[in-house]
Amino acid sequence: MPDAILLLSFGLYLLAVTVIALAAWRRTRQLDDFVLGGRSLGPWVAALSAGASDMSGWLLLGLPGYAYTAGMEAAWLGLGLALGTWINWRILAPRLRAMSAAAGNALTVPEYLHRRFGGRSPALSLVSAVVILLFFLIYTASGLVAAGKLFETVFGIPYALAVGLGLLAILLYTMAGGFLAVSWTDALQAGLMFVALVTVPLLAVLLGDSGGSELDPAYWDWLSDSNGEPLSLISIGSLLGWGLGYLGQPHILARFKAVRRPDKIPLARRIATGWALVTLAGATLVGLVGRLWFPIELPGGDPERIFLIMTGELLPPLLAGLVLAAVLAAIMSTADSQLLVAATALSNDLVGQLRPGLADSTLLRLGRGAVLVLGLGAGWIASDADSQVLDLVAYAWAGFGASFGPVLLLSLYWPRMNGSGALAGILAGGLVVVVWDRLDGGLFDLYELVPGFAAGLLAVVLVSLVTRAPDKAVASLCR
Repeated sequence: MPDAILLLSFGLYLLAVTVIALAAWRRTRQLDDFVLGGRSLGPWVAALSAGASDMSGWLLLGLPGYAYTAGMEAAWLGLGLALGTWINWRILAPRLRAMSAAAGNALTVPEYLHRRFGGRSPALSLVSAVVILLFFLIYTASGLVAAGKLFETVFGIPYALAVGLGLLAILLYTMAGGFLAVSWTDALQAGLMFVALVTVPLLAVLLGDSGGSELDPAYWDWLSDSNGEPLSLISIGSLLGWGLGYLGQPHILARFKAVRRPDKIPLARRIATGWALVTLAGATLVGLVGRLWFPIELPGGDPERIFLIMTGELLPPLLAGLVLAAVLAAIMSTADSQLLVAATALSNDLVGQLRPGLADSTLLRLGRGAVLVLGLGAGWIASDADSQVLDLVAYAWAGFGASFGPVLLLSLYWPRMNGSGALAGILAGGLVVVVWDRLDGGLFDLYELVPGFAAGLLAVVLVSLVTRAPDKAVASLCR
């Protein structure tokens, strides 16, 4: 593909992002604007930006690569994520939007939990902030790995330089425009991702040949793995279990809190679920049809590059450039949201708790500085060229889902829950994920999110029941 045309396509996309960032910068004057955009999102922007920030580069690199390798087994993963999207918008979104506003206009997950349970001790918000920082460094690194693979594959530039370029682009507009820049650009990026994941697999099917006839029929069986072995309940449970992770992802939950009015959430739910169904199906199909095109050997040998390779095979340079800009969009749409949430946790929930009374303008400056520091840390983690996008995402996704999912769910629906239970749930869920990930064989092959979520849920219930019941005023928040 002619580099000049590709560069033109990328340049047009980056120009659009720059214009959006500048417009958002003019409307970002206080911490509320930087963190939640003044709770001003409409249903379309909220839904599309939530989807784009959720799916990220792994939707265009990790999932197609998994489908290319594993076959129809990947459909279980897509199904779990589609169900998780709907459940998250149906069960968490309405209550979290209302209760975060009722809890003193809490802007972040740590701040919401601190105020939801009385706000007597900073321990809950401090631990929550530390968990967010740790897992988001890994999660953001996955996006930078995807950016490195994109620029290396398309332009042939060194991997380390490619990671640096992707990081620079994300840092500039996230630091400038905060949540509004992130949400508006994510909505644009969701549209690009949608078009790309409809166009590429459709053309691949229409223009494909019979090369895939050499594949084992087991590859196309959704009840067996690519080697013909029946899928175990552990395997199916692990893939479907990805859907549980939605309940604890702070960068997605931020969109729920930022919706202009609670009555806009049903429409946002329908938009978000429809977008997820189409894009997940398209990403899976890219991997499956890509295997028909390259049944024996994939150029470059890395399955996570199959979408990039298929784009180059199927599309003329200008369209290919626009589609590859969609890959960059997918990468940026999650990394920017993650950096913003992590930076807010550092400035507002850690520094703000340790040094209460700081001016709003000071916290805003700290937030922008934290974006830079955390971005550099994620870039260091991503510097390993052998990193796999899906592996990094899977670990961070499990960490958030198990740490915060059970705690947030019960905090919205169970009046008897208290702060001790919330703290126990975060610690139990996160620790089980960390330990389980290091074990293998038998039951330990189960995706760590599932046992971590169960451990967090159990810890919340048991500790809440054996410790002092919350005050009536605290308990009444979730009635």
